[in-house]
Amino acid sequence: MTTINMGTIGVIGGTGNLGAALAQRWIKAGHQVLIGSRDATKAQESAAQLSQKLGVAVGAGDNRSVAEQADLLVMAVPFATQAAVIADIRAAAQGKIVVDTTVPLMPPKVMRVQLPEEDSAAVRAQHLFGADVRVVSAFHNVAAHKLATDEEVACDVLVFGDDADARAIVVKLADDAGLRGLHAGALTNSTAAEALTSILIFMNKYYKVDGAGIRISGELVMNPDN
Repeated sequence: MTTINMGTIGVIGGTGNLGAALAQRWIKAGHQVLIGSRDATKAQESAAQLSQKLGVAVGAGDNRSVAEQADLLVMAVPFATQAAVIADIRAAAQGKIVVDTTVPLMPPKVMRVQLPEEDSAAVRAQHLFGADVRVVSAFHNVAAHKLATDEEVACDVLVFGDDADARAIVVKLADDAGLRGLHAGALTNSTAAEALTSILIFMNKYYKVDGAGIRISGELVMNPDN
């Protein structure tokens, strides 16, 4: 597993299932990670557990302080709190890459696709952050409870973003988490992956699957012109 130097990763919502699982995998891959939460004490407790488990120092704080300290931000928060979290960290995020993992699930009908007015949570995030933040969308279709283990997770990560360089960094982040990151085009294409999450939740229940994911078939060759 090859690690690229992308500075400190701040996981906003890092005490949740997905945020904590990604943080653990990136720490194991050699990245410096900060755990953020609305509750700084909760973030510090989660970071202490990771430090003890992995034998490395893990920083923590409230979401805003982590956003200020980190070089790259990963938002792993529910759709219901996305706008509020962005408002809290918006100033600190300027000039940075923000990876948005948000899926527009609207309980109780989480098995039904319900997209926001902007057509995707990622596009909404870009509007809320403003043009000086490079929003990249990823990690919608991978089961958090599988990522939390040391087992191989047979799932591809579709990565969306209007900035090709930022998108490439997040593809590498997916690889460093033990997954396969794939370029999937412009940020607006995130609509497809966000909608697919509700379909996978339905399939998990209907077919009794323990965390269905996606794999792209065929031999993929990187196009140097892209």
